[in-house]
Amino acid sequence: MPKKKSSQNSGKKLSTDPYKGVRDFYPEDMYIENYLFETMRDVVEHFGYEEYATSLLEPSELFEGKTSEEIVREQTYSFVDRGDRRVTLRPEMTPSVARLVAAQKRNLAFPLRWYTIANVFRYERPQRGRLREHFQLNCDLFGVKSTEGDVEIILLAYELMRAFGATESEFEIRINHRAVIPETLALLAKEHGATLPQQKQGELIRLMDRRDKMKAEPYAEAMRDLLGEELSKIVLLHYKPSAIRKLIAQTNAGQELLDVLETLDRRGIQNIVHDPHLVRGFDYYSGTIFEVFDTAATNKRSLFGGGRYDNLLELFGAEPLPTVGFGMGDVTLRDFLETHNLLPEYTSPIDLYLGVTSPAMFSFAAQLAQRLRRHDLTVAVDLTGKKVGDQIKTASRKKVPFVCIVGEDEEESGMYRLKHLASKKEYVVPEGQVADVIFETLE
Repeated sequence: MPKKKSSQNSGKKLSTDPYKGVRDFYPEDMYIENYLFETMRDVVEHFGYEEYATSLLEPSELFEGKTSEEIVREQTYSFVDRGDRRVTLRPEMTPSVARLVAAQKRNLAFPLRWYTIANVFRYERPQRGRLREHFQLNCDLFGVKSTEGDVEIILLAYELMRAFGATESEFEIRINHRAVIPETLALLAKEHGATLPQQKQGELIRLMDRRDKMKAEPYAEAMRDLLGEELSKIVLLHYKPSAIRKLIAQTNAGQELLDVLETLDRRGIQNIVHDPHLVRGFDYYSGTIFEVFDTAATNKRSLFGGGRYDNLLELFGAEPLPTVGFGMGDVTLRDFLETHNLLPEYTSPIDLYLGVTSPAMFSFAAQLAQRLRRHDLTVAVDLTGKKVGDQIKTASRKKVPFVCIVGEDEEESGMYRLKHLASKKEYVVPEGQVADVIFETLE
């Protein structure tokens, strides 16, 4: 009987492609990613937010009933581990941070301003702006009941966009209130001589949440199927900002929404829009909700958003805690920055590239590099033994600003010829002045 071929000897080559819907980050990609993360950290820490972290693995029940039903049913990466526990790769961060706060609530000093930059996973159809894994800045303010908390979080989102170079004309912030939606829908129906059945309100809100993902006719057809001809016509024709704004003051939660809109206006934020159709799909939202939208015709879409969720801690048997927050994903942010030509140009992390005239000089070059690093320079040594011209080409391809060729002459004289590749300018200096020349030129 012939031997069965092992998989190792089958000759089949493994694909170099990443898993569908995720990304590899080569150094130049990682440069952009780090720019996003560093800018995020700088802005939120200036607002007084502190960083936390959790595992990407969570018990599946943490997301069931609180995260969007669509996400739980169709988009989570879930499995049963070897201890027969149901586990999920986190699709979002809000339930996780709520778990942390509930676990130590008695020991924490409120209000809390917390943030994290974490990867999250959803089994979606990969497309522009949507992948199966992305990184997300999450900011949450715990323990502030007044609308000042909502305003702070929205201002934080606004300042983040401005920190990335965006102008007010390039994005808008759409705001609504989760509790106002069913009340204004009911009042609108009553104003036109109809009644919105209580049992239909939840389904209607979920349908409205899919509005931007559907074409006009399928959306209208779904509305007719849900509400019937007469009531669906009222909602489709009259549920608009101008009509709803008049009804907001008649609702129980309407004053909160008006307070947020008016306060942001007083703070000088001009790109705020009240969007009565804004729902956001997470079931835990209980108050103000908002989304940041790109206004460019080539990328007109939601970038990120958030809102108030005062009751999520009840999931852990804890008392309700007023909370408001948002999540800002790196994929849509990167698309926005690319659309508006706001991505930074790559610069090498290496200050100086030491070329070596021969392998016999490797040891001397390595020792020189070590001494220069103590002056806070980043130094790489070419250990390939290639021709000097090829080593200089390598430094240029890596976009290293300075190159210095090290050989016997440099070892004997103690003088080094630094070449600034961009300007072609050369400096001949002793070792003690190498760092000064480089730092002065790069300032």
